[in-house]
Amino acid sequence: GKLREGDAVIVPANTYIASILAVSHSGLRPVPVEPDEKTFNISPEAIAKAITPDTKAILAVHLYGQLADMEAIRSISEKYRLLIIEDAAQAHGAVHANGKKAGNLGNAAAFSFYPTKNLGALGDAGAVTTNDDALAAIILKLRNYGSATRYQHELTGYNHRLDELQAAILNVKLSSLDTDNETRIRMAKAYLTGIRNPGITLPRYSGGSDHVFHLFVIRSRQRDRLQRFLLEHGVETLVHYPVPPHRQKAYAAWNRRSFPLTEKIHEEVLSLPLHPVMDPAELKNIIELLNAYS
Repeated sequence: GKLREGDAVIVPANTYIASILAVSHSGLRPVPVEPDEKTFNISPEAIAKAITPDTKAILAVHLYGQLADMEAIRSISEKYRLLIIEDAAQAHGAVHANGKKAGNLGNAAAFSFYPTKNLGALGDAGAVTTNDDALAAIILKLRNYGSATRYQHELTGYNHRLDELQAAILNVKLSSLDTDNETRIRMAKAYLTGIRNPGITLPRYSGGSDHVFHLFVIRSRQRDRLQRFLLEHGVETLVHYPVPPHRQKAYAAWNRRSFPLTEKIHEEVLSLPLHPVMDPAELKNIIELLNAYS
């Protein structure tokens, strides 16, 4: 393999814990670093500062549907000869300025097809993309108990095959992904132009297709109060995510470490309703409620 047990992988401190768990389960050592506060994604500057001789890879998570700064990350990876793994679980169909899509911007990428994703199955499902033939061959074995030939097991693999029903559903839904993403972007633009409350910080958006708005995440210093206000008026919201990975029991060794930007983000973020079949009247109502909130 390209990595050895104990090798360091730089990961975002501001992410869903699943991203980091994957690194730990692989016998590698996750090294969390702070995000860019404007995009919520991993900071290239923080990556550069965290590199040591043990560092072998960077995990770039495209959080909430927005591509990480892949040009800067690519530059760092080339300078230090590091692998890039994309977590594209929330960024199906996002397009980089160079025309390449999420999942085609690193050495390998992981996608989730959980039902709530921009491309979702009816149950748990996922995929890995890579242009490395040798890696692809290993992944194909790992997904099937470590076997490429029936009853011949070369690796200690898993039962991670995508079942035919989920694959068939995804195959049909794939044809509408770009259209659904365009609808998400259009609704996000309505939020961005309509919300005028100075107490609410809106997400950064370049205007392109590098953000497919899996989630529309605002920030408020009174997040919990704002969430209660919206719920009282019939609007359900969620927090992605309430507790950062370094504060979880699963990573008790990190509990005393400080990641102030990550902690601030987790205290302030709130995800507003956004999905391709959302009623425009509902969107308008939410905007009016947010502008009326004080």
